[in-house]
Amino acid sequence: MSHTLYQASVQRVQRCELAVPGSNPGMFEKALKSGADFVFLDLEDAVAPDDKIQARKNVIQAINDLDWKGHSITLSVRINGLDTQWMVRDVVDLVEQAGAKIDTLLVPKVGVYADVYMVEAMLNQLEAQQGLKNKIGIEALIETALGMANVEDIARNGAAGRLEALHFGVADYAASNRARTTNIGGLNPDYPGDQWHFAISRMTVACRAYGLRPIDGPFGDIKDPAGFMLAAKRGAALGIEGKWAIHPSQVALANEVFTPPAAEVDKAQRILAALKEAAAQGKGAASLDGRMIDAASARMASNVVNAAEAIAAKK
Repeated sequence: MSHTLYQASVQRVQRCELAVPGSNPGMFEKALKSGADFVFLDLEDAVAPDDKIQARKNVIQAINDLDWKGHSITLSVRINGLDTQWMVRDVVDLVEQAGAKIDTLLVPKVGVYADVYMVEAMLNQLEAQQGLKNKIGIEALIETALGMANVEDIARNGAAGRLEALHFGVADYAASNRARTTNIGGLNPDYPGDQWHFAISRMTVACRAYGLRPIDGPFGDIKDPAGFMLAAKRGAALGIEGKWAIHPSQVALANEVFTPPAAEVDKAQRILAALKEAAAQGKGAASLDGRMIDAASARMASNVVNAAEAIAAKK
């Protein structure tokens, strides 16, 4: 093992993140009771330009009036992009008027680490100004060719500060790369495999190397639960920790995929027990169900057990 290790600074259960437009207050109560681990109230793409200011007011009111913590929800807000006229006031108003109740800010279309640094610098000053005791985390959306080209640098530098997670924004990523698809998150029948495999894997490796959570983005067809499940399972196989829901019906699907099954947890516990017994006998490896297990098996099993324990603790 390398002497250079980056440990996760903040641990959160993030199997599903429900996206809720800030311009639609009628959805806030439903989100509260959705069963999602995370909810992000959206000020960016889901809100029309003429509705941006009112959406910000709606979101601030919802943060203050609704009992998000009482429903075990980690609360995030997706701010507008750094290249827009709304971003600065988003951050200032959110922190000044509701900062004590916000867990993270989701920054869209991050292309270089300096984008994260700008938001972090603003949070540093605003939190000090407001005397806030909580530290608002940052999550970054990797959804452009520039962002993916710089994903390792963003993760490495951001991990030293507030950055907690990277999200894969498939729709804008496809547009940025001029991919020949209009399907959000689904497979292209003209491509022999999964055209998002490389991007998701690269982002996941960057996250795991520097102690961040990798989260997959949306699946656009809410009438295709089987397609959503397959997309989530492909991400989970690569190390993705959770996935967006753009409709409450997708929340339970994501929770199911990213919750280790009881049989998997049981096997992981048996692996750890067998290796503990082997170590007591001076052995570095053991046999379980006819298969060799060793220290690498223990690390994989520990991941499963730790995830299950974190989910159980949340419940």
